[in-house]
Amino acid sequence: MFFERFYLACLAHASYLLASKGEAVVIDPQRDVEIYLEVAKEQGLRIVAIFETHLHADFVSGHLELAERTGAKVYLSGEAGATFPHVDVADGFALGLGDCKLRVRATPGHTPEGICIEVYDPEQAVAPWAVFTGDTLFIGDVGRPDLSPTHSPQQLAGMMYDSLHQKLMTLPDDTLVYPAHGAGSLCGRAMRDANSSTIGTERLTNYALLIPSREEFSLQLTSNLPVRPQYFAQDAQLNREGASALGELAALPALAPAEVARLQAQGVTVLDVRTAEEFAAGHVPGAVQIGLGGQFASWAGTLFGVRSVLILVGDDDLVHEARIRLARVGIEEVVGYLGGSVAAWQAEGHPVASVAQVMASELQERLKTSALKLFDVRREGEWKSGHVDGAAWHALDAFPQQLPELPKDAAVAVHCKSGYRSMIAASLLQKAGFTNVVNLVGGMDAWTSTGLPVVGETVCKG
Repeated sequence: MFFERFYLACLAHASYLLASKGEAVVIDPQRDVEIYLEVAKEQGLRIVAIFETHLHADFVSGHLELAERTGAKVYLSGEAGATFPHVDVADGFALGLGDCKLRVRATPGHTPEGICIEVYDPEQAVAPWAVFTGDTLFIGDVGRPDLSPTHSPQQLAGMMYDSLHQKLMTLPDDTLVYPAHGAGSLCGRAMRDANSSTIGTERLTNYALLIPSREEFSLQLTSNLPVRPQYFAQDAQLNREGASALGELAALPALAPAEVARLQAQGVTVLDVRTAEEFAAGHVPGAVQIGLGGQFASWAGTLFGVRSVLILVGDDDLVHEARIRLARVGIEEVVGYLGGSVAAWQAEGHPVASVAQVMASELQERLKTSALKLFDVRREGEWKSGHVDGAAWHALDAFPQQLPELPKDAAVAVHCKSGYRSMIAASLLQKAGFTNVVNLVGGMDAWTSTGLPVVGETVCKG
């Protein structure tokens, strides 16, 4: 048997290729499918099947393109209502793959159409050898139950409890667990940073599996859910219909600074994909910064939505990589990029904006001696684990709905864990007209490593 895991860190997404006797199956493919085709060619494999564990909401799948390029059939739950050519499967469906057998377990809960895929390999002592759990069971967590337009979170949470205890927890303890996401994904809350686990390990250590009753499980899973990004429903629909091939995207043109200024004045969003340090030093006024070094695509989808129209700023290699990452979450309306980056913008006499940066010790002094207002833009769990005394909590996830309510000339400082999200927040505040924005270099990590104090559980919103 041949097996390979593929991991996209910027989406915390795991996909898999499994093969036996020259036949291969791909599970939960990412949108750019060349990686599976290359491995299949290298190993002398023929991709004959593609399984989707559910209609993914946080990324656009490449199942349709992969099927068209290989002749493979796409298998997913009949509950998905998929409109592209596929095979509906239900609980107990089995498919041979060389010497191996795949069997479907219907596991609704994260979504009504969720399935898991058990793999039986005669060469392995345990049967099933592994289970691909999609977004039903993560390592240390389970899928969030609030992504369905037809079921309430409470209904899905109850279904999830039944799927876990009546289906997955009946498997042998040595069965390997391979989920569709890792730590950092918006599809869960408390995933551990590991590539795989076992049913036995999850039975003993996964907080959700240790909840003693169905009622308490439902209560815990539906309380304090993270903000659901607006693009989730749009991506799920794209996956229901089947997305077009990436090769069909139009070429990305370089735009002159004057053209960028004209389009920006018409409402096109300028997205700067350079580092936070480069953006802080000088950028196109009104541009939003999301660096490629973090969860770029997830934040672009969260803040802009799938139907946004963008112009990119950065070096040529950066903007072309950004274009692919944006397409992975369904953002395709990129009209071009600023040719020559910010240097060309400056050379033609256009104004340049900057973001003031402050070190932790200096920020502490300014908070004591001035009217500076500090906003913590981390998520709620991070805030509760410890925050700066006097700070106000306003998670970056909530910025599309409401920015902090302050006069536009107020002195505002922002911070997150390391500085990645806070620079995004600073750029959004500047774009909204705030004129005195400061970013904490290194975020909460720098604050605590400097030995500065934090306080605990009190939540206050600003």
